[in-house]
Amino acid sequence: MNRKSILFIITNFDRNGAQVILYNILLKIDRSLFSPVVISLMNSSDFGDQFQELEIPMYALGMQQKLPNIDHLSELVSIIKKHQPDIIQGWMYHGNIASCFAYLFCSHSPPVIWSIHHSINELSAEKLLTRLLIRIGTIFSYSTRKIAYVSKTSKEQHEKLGYTSQKSCVIPNGFDTSLFTPSIERKKAFRAELNLSDEEIVIGIVARYHPMKDHHNFLAAAALLVPKFPDIHFVLVGDGVDELNTTLTQLVETSRLQKHVHLLGKRIDMPNIFSALDILTSASAYGEAFPLVVGEAMSCQVTCVVTDVGDSAFLVGDTGIVVPTKDPESLANAWSTLILRTPEDRLLMEEAARQRIIDSFSLESIVKQYESMYAG
Repeated sequence: MNRKSILFIITNFDRNGAQVILYNILLKIDRSLFSPVVISLMNSSDFGDQFQELEIPMYALGMQQKLPNIDHLSELVSIIKKHQPDIIQGWMYHGNIASCFAYLFCSHSPPVIWSIHHSINELSAEKLLTRLLIRIGTIFSYSTRKIAYVSKTSKEQHEKLGYTSQKSCVIPNGFDTSLFTPSIERKKAFRAELNLSDEEIVIGIVARYHPMKDHHNFLAAAALLVPKFPDIHFVLVGDGVDELNTTLTQLVETSRLQKHVHLLGKRIDMPNIFSALDILTSASAYGEAFPLVVGEAMSCQVTCVVTDVGDSAFLVGDTGIVVPTKDPESLANAWSTLILRTPEDRLLMEEAARQRIIDSFSLESIVKQYESMYAG
């Protein structure tokens, strides 16, 4: 049987949720059936190096965050002519639009599939270029074979904006439950790094510094909680979330949280970090569709508190707590509710969180859904 060649076109190789999901899919996809090729429209990165280890053809066009020039387009056309893919898979908005351009230079007529990883609470909250790409997508969506959304909410929002509803499906993010597991040893090691005991309550947020992620909401809630639980600690992980971020450090100082907040910046040892948390929080104000870090934390048997954005509420189900966006008082109250539960009740919620991921969102089951879509 001839393998189907799939050309994935992605925005960049940054270590963010959509890119991690693509990496996981490529790691698990059946190579006897599918032959993947990946193009990043922008530069490579340390995560791009990890993609290279998958031993599949990889390209980085080197675009900056602006429109492509003639050299970028020429290189894209050259790669397409070289590989002549059986399927073109756009990944994220930039990659989706680029996939339609790539189609024009195939000698045959391969199906174009899009993957959308973003929800749209308010279009006005998006950057100008993102808004433009979303609007252009309403036109080109009708030329696709299939549009795979990672959340039902995202699907409904895009269709309301004018995306075709005839060719869409929902394939949620999947999680590697063999990698993301609870571990007493990892918990002790990470807490020792921060000079924290096993008994202290640790609440975490794992997100790059961006208005969408709403770190200010998280820290405002932290300031409300500290008077009630003076021994509590907050761990903030993500690109730009470190001591060099003066906006964050000043907010920590004015909120008198210096003894409680740990700004760790970009980390890649996420199983260690999740294992050490008592609560993981997604405080996002908009944009989240199906947050990867929430599922990874749940797989590590961590209870999650999430804002009601995208399919976050569906993901946690009854194993966590959902709160409104931009409402630090509700967020602080949710944390307090969990902390005051008996150890037995907390353990039951933690175990239920991991079981929900195993039952409904395992990486293997999600990869099979993509394989089925590509085989059809």
